[in-house]
Amino acid sequence: MPKKNLKNYKSPLSKIYGFTDIILIVFLVVDFGYKADYHLIYNKSLSLLLIAITLIALNFVRLYISKDPTVNRMYKANLIVLISTIVITLTVFFLGDFDSFHKIRDISYLIDIGLILYFLLRLTHLLRKLYTVYHNPLILFIGSFMVIALIGSFLLMLPNATTNGIDYTDALFTSTSAVCVTGLIVMDTATQFTSLGQTIILIIIQLGGIGMLTFTSFFAFFFKGGTSFQEGLNIRDLMGTEQLNDVLKMAMQVVIFTFGLELAGAVLIFYSVHDISEIDNKVFFSIFHSISAFCNAGFSTLSNGLHEQYISHAYGFQWIIMYLIILGGLGYNIAFNFIRYAKQLLLNIITFRKFKQPVRVLTLNSKIVIVTTSFLLFLGTLFVVLGEWGNTLQSHEGFWGKLTTASFVSVTTRTAGFNTVNFSELTMPVILFTILLMWIGASPASTGGGIKTSTFALATLNIIATARGKEHIEIGTRKVNSQSVKRAFAIICISLIVIGNAILLLLIFEKKFTLIQIAFEVFSAYSTVGLSLGITSELSNPSKYVLIFVMFFGRIGLLNLLIGMLRRIQHNSYRYPEENILIN
Repeated sequence: MPKKNLKNYKSPLSKIYGFTDIILIVFLVVDFGYKADYHLIYNKSLSLLLIAITLIALNFVRLYISKDPTVNRMYKANLIVLISTIVITLTVFFLGDFDSFHKIRDISYLIDIGLILYFLLRLTHLLRKLYTVYHNPLILFIGSFMVIALIGSFLLMLPNATTNGIDYTDALFTSTSAVCVTGLIVMDTATQFTSLGQTIILIIIQLGGIGMLTFTSFFAFFFKGGTSFQEGLNIRDLMGTEQLNDVLKMAMQVVIFTFGLELAGAVLIFYSVHDISEIDNKVFFSIFHSISAFCNAGFSTLSNGLHEQYISHAYGFQWIIMYLIILGGLGYNIAFNFIRYAKQLLLNIITFRKFKQPVRVLTLNSKIVIVTTSFLLFLGTLFVVLGEWGNTLQSHEGFWGKLTTASFVSVTTRTAGFNTVNFSELTMPVILFTILLMWIGASPASTGGGIKTSTFALATLNIIATARGKEHIEIGTRKVNSQSVKRAFAIICISLIVIGNAILLLLIFEKKFTLIQIAFEVFSAYSTVGLSLGITSELSNPSKYVLIFVMFFGRIGLLNLLIGMLRRIQHNSYRYPEENILIN
């Protein structure tokens, strides 16, 4: 049939294509979410195989009709995934020498893996279409978090995801906590969620930590031969970079950097816990905690978190977790800028045969973040050592054990949420200082939350500059943009307004908890930390919904939401006269 005649079938073909995708999603959900016997597994596997064959035919037709080379590349990628799935499945089926049940079960897993990868490619294509419809990157960013949280909540309600079932409020709370990389839990992740439920939580954490738009650009770069100009603008805004020419390359580097560090972390964790017999599935344990640590999520597959006796004294394991938390909390811009600085320093040593400091490689932003982070980590460790030496640190023998535990508390309060001590047993000064550290949080464009280290630093420097009578903040030979200072104080004010109102609401809903318990919970939720004084699972449903909104606002930034909703491009050709406001 001539190609021009085939174009008449393009619209009906698209509907069939979309309908087949919906059927695929339903079958995958049923396949994973519900228990099945041999006959049901056989029928589901056969149905998924037929769906895969149908999708191959549809992609071949779409490839033949389309003239767009970038779209054709996507169809080719789809065909490679689908055909490879069929070939591998049939090879295992005909060459396998094991019994029928294991054979059907294994080919069912293979089909599932192939179709899930295909679904991710299709999801990428759908998200890219949204760029052409809605151009506000902040709304796309916020919307992606909402969609992931909602989808995750429904997936967690599948019968196979939990051991004894879950109501929707707890499912939404858990999903929101995961996508916002918070770590507050209302159900025990270790015992009340199955392997499927824990895997769903892990995937949500990864998507929340890296960002769906970054994933989209990564897949687009590989499977469509590039990305659109609009995507470049979106990623530039979300990743906090000023240049557009290398922003797509940076999105790819972020994904590779993240997966590389998480893989290295998982390997190191595995070897640090391989002799601990209490941990059953050490491979999954290592992967889960590596991703959870780098994304600053704080979820654990242990009932008592890292406060379990056999883990709380595994100091090598704790240092690995700490490094992952710090690297994830620094932010990709800072990490890449520091790597570029190290490369230039090494090149100078090789070229000039002497130590020569690179000039103007480390940005002012990187210097502020690194100095502030180092200062807070040191101050937090010192404060915990002094405040807890005769309290929670007593169970750790030797100076090294106490130093490691104090350092871990200092690191984890910066939005990570793991605990090697019982935080409800901390002294009141340490609890109050912990709230301060949680509020400050991690760095901009990172996996962590809080008002961010640069915001805290600018606010502090602005106070000093104002006290000295200076109009601007000056650091070295640079003047800080006044817009950055305004944004910093706006973020601080909004955070205190949200936190204050949430504390007030929880005090109304919860009569049995003290002010410090509720304040700690709310600060932890807003800063996406995940630490608690032990009251999360006992909260009422209204309080849980309050914390859901607080976690969401803390992760996306309420200021970002307001900017995305209210920002308009205006160019005024006039200027009003100034007038001073009396401030004492």
